Amino acid sequence: MGIRRAARRYDHDSVERLSVRPQGEAANINDYRRNAKPYHSISEDLLAKSSGHHPKNSYVSTIKAREQENKLCKYWMSGYCARGDKCWYLHSWYCGDGFTMLAKLEGHKKAVHGIALPLESEKLYSGSSDGTVRTWNCHSGKCVRLSNLGDEVGSMITEGPWVFIGMKGVIKLWNIQTVDELSLKGPVGQVYSMVVANNMLFAGAQNGVIFAWKGSSEASPFQLVASMEAHSDAVLCLTVGEKKLYSGSVDHTIRVWDMDTLQCIKTLNGHEDAVMSLLYCNGCLFSCSLDCTIKVWFATEGENWEVIYTHKEENGVLALCGMNDAETKPVLFCSCNDNTVRLYDLPSFTERGRLYSKHEVRVIQRGPFPLFFTGDGNGSLTVWKWLQKPGGGAP
Repeated sequence: MGIRRAARRYDHDSVERLSVRPQGEAANINDYRRNAKPYHSISEDLLAKSSGHHPKNSYVSTIKAREQENKLCKYWMSGYCARGDKCWYLHSWYCGDGFTMLAKLEGHKKAVHGIALPLESEKLYSGSSDGTVRTWNCHSGKCVRLSNLGDEVGSMITEGPWVFIGMKGVIKLWNIQTVDELSLKGPVGQVYSMVVANNMLFAGAQNGVIFAWKGSSEASPFQLVASMEAHSDAVLCLTVGEKKLYSGSVDHTIRVWDMDTLQCIKTLNGHEDAVMSLLYCNGCLFSCSLDCTIKVWFATEGENWEVIYTHKEENGVLALCGMNDAETKPVLFCSCNDNTVRLYDLPSFTERGRLYSKHEVRVIQRGPFPLFFTGDGNGSLTVWKWLQKPGGGAP
């Protein structure tokens, strides 16, 4: 049984219409200027439940208030702010235009490390370090199944009818069509990242090894074909693009792998701390790190990768995700250690909004348009939706 390629809408690693020019061409690095400015801003059934989550108009009358309007009110976040609409701080889980929050799905007791919405499924899956996978009804927002796996979930992805759950020393597979359940053993330590490409499942493990399984026969759907060794510490993130696999690690490096030979062909040095997330798009590789930077890499002739732009944040960067808004404009989501997710228009890196959370957001996941999801360190799963402008058509 081969691993079927999922629809493009589920591919973390592609953002349509993003154009980045290699260094030396006109307006290249200038395209990545930052001009930060604040904005206000699983299904229609959930929209009715979100009435209490829309932003309130903040009363801004002083310089101090203007400086604080983009910060979340800790009293409101706890349940009550005596100043109400006159509070200097933000009373909303987001600010910005073009999107809204539909619902918060509560139930996990610890951090959410994976969110998966399989193709043509009406069930949403979330995995947590509390050792459970919750299955949510996309229409009601109710948890319809609680699966206690007995150990922490380190990662989760979906491809075709399969849900892959990365755990310590094992990957569990659920087929939502046949209800088959399989286990792939081999990884040493926690499985922090997974990706499917070229009819193979790749998994990055705690011991620094990337394990590869190939889709095979009905009797034995997945066969271990390689243990790819190059990193000296845990592999935290994986992405694919143009017949290459890219891996980021606690060892501060990014490795480039040939998808045919499964050999490491390049090591990218540039980050000064753990590489937390990778995103490949139209010839460019985006990487983020606990060193508080997002780097944009471009390969010139001969696989000579160069950093063509570095974007700096005030806090460590935990996760990246790319998607298009309702007008098909590319947007980069960037989760930071200050419990916020920054939204940047590309290629300008102009800030267009923020998402807020009580704890750091560990995972950002695209769903079928117009939905996307975030999961935080406290176990909350939030459902978001892109909004059409009045009179706008489908993207």
